[in-house]
Amino acid sequence: MTTILQQVSDDLAATVEAVSPGLVRVEARPRFPASGMVWSPDGVIVTAHHVIEQDEAVRVGLHGGQTATATLVGRDATTDLAVLRVATMELTPPVWAEPDLASLRVGHLVLAVGRPGQSAQATLGIVSALGEHWRTPTGGLLERYVQTDVVMFPGFSGGPLVNAAGQVVGLNTSALLRGLSLTVPVATLHRVVGMLLTHGKIRRGYLGVSTQPVRLPAMLQQSVGQETGLLLITVEPQSPAEQGGLLLGDTLIAFDDTPVRHPDNLLAFLSTDRIGATVRVRLVRAGQVQEQAVVVGERS
Repeated sequence: MTTILQQVSDDLAATVEAVSPGLVRVEARPRFPASGMVWSPDGVIVTAHHVIEQDEAVRVGLHGGQTATATLVGRDATTDLAVLRVATMELTPPVWAEPDLASLRVGHLVLAVGRPGQSAQATLGIVSALGEHWRTPTGGLLERYVQTDVVMFPGFSGGPLVNAAGQVVGLNTSALLRGLSLTVPVATLHRVVGMLLTHGKIRRGYLGVSTQPVRLPAMLQQSVGQETGLLLITVEPQSPAEQGGLLLGDTLIAFDDTPVRHPDNLLAFLSTDRIGATVRVRLVRAGQVQEQAVVVGERS
């Protein structure tokens, strides 16, 4: 009679076998291969940015033992994602979870799967923390915060996190936060991979300023409805900010009526869709609230 434990064990093994055809080995750094996933049957592969230490002579080990040379399509350090392409056709992508991860809960069993060697490897854990959108220390946006307690063995970065239904929840990385196993969720993969395939880079808005949070004068806090703003500590010459009339020492408090209290607010506002747009910048200058019109540039 098959025990419950035996059934669970068999199901986990079957899950690894099912995801294995969409799993690849990525050889793009000396002596330490990493993992990647098939994104589409026409040869597109997604992996972790930090494991790509060379832009040329990248090799990919495919399911079945074949190897192929890959070209780097683009990368995004802020979300630790990179896209490769191989000439080999008819690859097998994994089954992806729903983009909003609505069914994922803290405590759910998950598998981290990698292929740093010739065959698939796996480790079991649970989802230890979930959150809404989260901005990485380098400014990248993840649509969901997904943290697990899986052990990220060497070479597992770039591989999938798989739920109990055999669906890929996202891409595992050990590089976004030191000491934590994080997963770049499906929705972020769709957004970033799509942009890299279209543009070869992540397009981001650009003002040309450096800021630091400051507390507004008490008399202004009530009138503007917030306690803090962003003090401009540098304004680059010929930047969109300078051309729009922003000055060193201005304190930014809103963009198009969206309050900015922390540098993350500014990064979030400078999204791709605002490149080339004219925005109303509300600021405090010499104790007075005023507005300037600034055209958002594109970061090169």
